[in-house]
Amino acid sequence: MQILATDLDRTLLPNGKWEADSGAIPLFNRLTRENDILLVYVTGRNLDLTERAIREYGVRFPDILCGDVGTTIRRYEQGHWHLDEGWSQHVHRTSPRWDAPALAAAVEGIDGLREQEPEHLNPFKQSYYVNHESKDQILREVDARVKGRFDEEIIYSFDSLDGKGLLDFLPHSATKQTALEYVASAFGSPREEVVFCGDSGNDIFPLTAGFCGVLVKNADEQLVDNVRAAMEADPRLQVYFAVGGFMGLNGNYASGVIEGCFHYGLFGDARSAAPDDGGMSQGV
Repeated sequence: MQILATDLDRTLLPNGKWEADSGAIPLFNRLTRENDILLVYVTGRNLDLTERAIREYGVRFPDILCGDVGTTIRRYEQGHWHLDEGWSQHVHRTSPRWDAPALAAAVEGIDGLREQEPEHLNPFKQSYYVNHESKDQILREVDARVKGRFDEEIIYSFDSLDGKGLLDFLPHSATKQTALEYVASAFGSPREEVVFCGDSGNDIFPLTAGFCGVLVKNADEQLVDNVRAAMEADPRLQVYFAVGGFMGLNGNYASGVIEGCFHYGLFGDARSAAPDDGGMSQGV
């Protein structure tokens, strides 16, 4: 069984400013079911917001949900979610200094930093809205108060749809990358055979961790630049940059995911699926 992991917002889901192909999600659903794919959603959304996306956009339920930026893992079996308690135990064991309340106290009072709503927080995720215009100053202050004290990862991203800066504090062992590594190990899949698709800042870690990466055409320009720089520094990295034109699809959102999956052979031979390479030679 091959593993396909994908971010949701503006990667699989067409909830950005770019044009979407109307038939891309039904095609994605069909191809993943027909090709014996273990489908993993790796997302910043919590469980409720993930289910809302499934209802709103018609994407299929995944086999595995790495939610809350990788801090929770759930299996979906016979219509029910099952929380992976082993993941929580692993995070506690490998990030012993993690302490969300103490971290929250450490950054309290930083101007331009506002804690997100309770539904976006959990014992392994402390998240904030950031005044994007002042982000450099805010992140310097955050580093001075926090860096290295809590076995933490500090992940900044920008929501171009809402114009909000987003800051997540996570245990260093509970990120999108480490959650996907945990899932791949559980199913006996080498990381170089796992495909991960993304579009924005907090996807940088799995995209540059040795998985088969896919950047959809509408990916954030800064992320594209950072990934290209990582590839120059480490030629072993595999990342495909969707360009559109494949199977008549434009490369945005689910269309880019499909294009990347054909590139890596998850959905069969790309040459039999399109009359030309549609940019399929890039990113290898």
